[in-house]
Amino acid sequence: PEIAWIVADSGAKVFLAHERFAAPARQAADEAGLPATHRYSVGEVEGFRPYAELLDGQPESAPADRELGWVMNYTSGTTGRPRGIRRPLPGKLPEEAYLGGFLGIFGIKPYDDNVHLVCSPLYHTAVLQFASASLHIGHRLVLMDKWTPEEMLRLIDAHRCTHTHMVPTQFHRLLALPEDVRARYDVSSMRHAIHGAAPCPDHVKRAMLDWWGPCVEEYYAASEGGGAFATAEDWLKKPGTVGKAWPISELAIFDDDGNRLPAGELGTVYLKMNTGGFAYHKDETKTRKNRIGDFFTVGDLGYLDEDGYLFLRDRKIDMIISGGVNIYPAEIESALLAHPAVADAAAFGIPHDDWGEEVKAVVEPAPGQEPGPELAAALLAHCAEHLAGYKCPKTVDFITEMPRDPNGKLYKRRLRDPYWEGRTRPV
Repeated sequence: PEIAWIVADSGAKVFLAHERFAAPARQAADEAGLPATHRYSVGEVEGFRPYAELLDGQPESAPADRELGWVMNYTSGTTGRPRGIRRPLPGKLPEEAYLGGFLGIFGIKPYDDNVHLVCSPLYHTAVLQFASASLHIGHRLVLMDKWTPEEMLRLIDAHRCTHTHMVPTQFHRLLALPEDVRARYDVSSMRHAIHGAAPCPDHVKRAMLDWWGPCVEEYYAASEGGGAFATAEDWLKKPGTVGKAWPISELAIFDDDGNRLPAGELGTVYLKMNTGGFAYHKDETKTRKNRIGDFFTVGDLGYLDEDGYLFLRDRKIDMIISGGVNIYPAEIESALLAHPAVADAAAFGIPHDDWGEEVKAVVEPAPGQEPGPELAAALLAHCAEHLAGYKCPKTVDFITEMPRDPNGKLYKRRLRDPYWEGRTRPV
């Protein structure tokens, strides 16, 4: 259904699919009402024309008056339907565009014996941007068909990979490997292991820095544009930061009334990309709703310190209000993830007749751990040692596998919504 939505909403003139994905491709094309003349495939897909036929009848010379097009990426659908991010066309010839410049933000150079490891699905905007930019500036690409922690280590060792884009869930699972497995592979070729897309607990970040060294770097960004970047040195100097604004970006913190806040004050994080604006495709209301002047927000809470470093607190939509007190789930999740029996964790608010909301934790147990009352009691006791009383979960439920997309983003609504069935959520 999501593929069909994007095909229809974008107004795509050509839908290209690989035979490996024949069934969902046919379903999406049918649901979107795409004519047979608009369907092309690499390999055999019933009802699709061979990709080579796109060239039939076309001249071999370059078209007259060529102008560089631009990608319209779609935002993640964790909180609703994906929306296309439409940017103005650059008005340049394709030959004039330096499409690898994005990597310069992270200190990654053209050629330079670089090998980029693609260890997450390419439908994620950041993964696609890192991979395509690397290709454009002469880097070799190594693509993983399916990510597993040991296979990643093997590929880094075998291909002497130098940079990759990761998410904290991958860190957590790498660190869960037995010590003898971790020691089997040489990761010293890595220059940039850049992570983002989800909060990284401090203890996980420190463990990765101890293992992989200063190549572990962090960024904060949105598909809409703009962001921050923190080197390992930045993070060790200011633990928990996601960095300072990119050279082509600005960061600001605003309160709910649209007032810009000074350093140290918590508010909504806004970004601005100095290379051009954007609009949500066919959604002017959403485009206007998240703007203050040239700044936009994706709904994260945080603050800037006196040196301009950004610290994130949580997603505004995920904040729990219990008895009038604001509680940030990321802090609770970080505490739970520090327990060795926890593979993954989520915290959110559920209905409480007196307080409005109470804190619920859902935990994916680590391999070999038995879910049940005994483990729940141990986790609640662990939280009581590391969190203020009002932040502690009142109950813990267990799940076989946390509903994350392959890039680490958590579909928290799938966990939270059943508890609110028949109730009106107060926040």
